[in-house]
Amino acid sequence: MKRLKKYLKRFFIFLFILVLFMYINNTSFFTKNSDQEPWLLAHRGLGQTFPMEGITGETCTAERIYEPEHPYLENTIPAMKAAFEAGADVVELDVQPTTDGEFAVFHDWTLECRTDGDGVVREYSMDELKQLDIGYGYTADHGKTYPFRGKGTGLMPTLDEVLTTFPEKSFLIHIKSNDPNEGKKLADYLSKARLETLSVYGGDEPIAALKEAQPDMRVMSLDTMKSCLFPYLAVGWTGYIPSACENTQLHIPEKYAPYLWGYHSKFVGRMESVGTRVILVAGDGGWSEGFDTKQDLERIPENYRGGIWTNRIDRIGE
Repeated sequence: MKRLKKYLKRFFIFLFILVLFMYINNTSFFTKNSDQEPWLLAHRGLGQTFPMEGITGETCTAERIYEPEHPYLENTIPAMKAAFEAGADVVELDVQPTTDGEFAVFHDWTLECRTDGDGVVREYSMDELKQLDIGYGYTADHGKTYPFRGKGTGLMPTLDEVLTTFPEKSFLIHIKSNDPNEGKKLADYLSKARLETLSVYGGDEPIAALKEAQPDMRVMSLDTMKSCLFPYLAVGWTGYIPSACENTQLHIPEKYAPYLWGYHSKFVGRMESVGTRVILVAGDGGWSEGFDTKQDLERIPENYRGGIWTNRIDRIGE
């Protein structure tokens, strides 16, 4: 009995020391506050927003926008310019390949929702897409009025036009398919671009193909997220950073962020030390929810210095 008590005492001492180490090694309490401000990622630049309730992958969001508060349409050069002027550090944009080797900056797989065209975007040439009115389908009153109809002709840019217009700015490029050939094409397309200002995310296969062709490109996919975060959840309490977490990008939904070892200051600092950017996404990350109001910003931890995803940079930029 005495021996058992002795072993139990040693066990609980060891357990106490282990828990104390895990706490001290991962708490942000002892971390020196940083003067660095969080940086802002403007989703699709500055565009029209809509209620998130009840949307699915088939929902035409242009048909349910809020009453417009500004004249900008997502994924256009004017919208990106407005976003940067409002305080965005990075602008996210969507790309679709065209039949003539370009990449059109446009969100939807098909044209019917937003434009006066029809069919699959990637089955058109860039010249044909330039003829479309990308503001044609937007309505805030169930089709009674269309405030952007006739104002969006020619506004769909190429990725090259965006990068040429903003040569010093940072962008997050979204590949909308899971086609590995698209990753290879984009890698070739960006071969002469300033890679340090660009990141790419999308399906597992195109991202893997792009990373193979451009090893220095910062990328993200579901596969890269799992490869980094699962090992980190297992051993991150020690301070060890898995190699899969190096030079990548992590979009962390606020719902799950508190479960990461060292969140928030130590976790962000650890990732930054290996060249990885952390972006906090509102809610559970299901539908590109952002921190879009001053009230939303109140949920962000004090002294957080990573990225913040927003759909309304005009509201929170200040």
